[in-house]
Order: sequence, then structure tokens, then C-alpha cells
Amino acid sequence: MSGTGKWLILIGGLIVLIGLLWPWLGKIPWGRLPGDIVIESENSRFYFPITTMIIVSVVISVLLALFRR
Repeated sequence: MSGTGKWLILIGGLIVLIGLLWPWLGKIPWGRLPGDIVIESENSRFYFPITTMIIVSVVISVLLALFRR
């Protein structure tokens, strides 16, 4: 099996796993963590989830480092 086929199977498995865990993942307060920036005015809202993005980036980096070995 080629490298591309293995990656497609891995990505498909991750999507299935996320789908199965979705009821519990929905309860995590993603996007409402301390450090996420929210600026609200009367007619607009600016939202920048910096803390959430850092956590997601670290998790993805660790997972990729584990799969490279």
C-alpha cells in the first residue's frame, strides 16, 4: 500500500473516532477559554480564539510527532 493510501485510511479513522466521541467533545468549552479575545459592540462582534488555537496546535504537533516515528 502506498503512503497516500495509509494517510487516507488514518484520516478516515480519525474522522470516525471524532464522530463517535462527538457527544462528549461537544461539552468541552472550545472557544471560551481564558485568553480568547472577544470584543463586542452594539452592531458587531470580533472573536479571536488565540488560546484555543495554541492548544489545538500543540495537540496536532504532538500527534504528528508520534505518527512520524
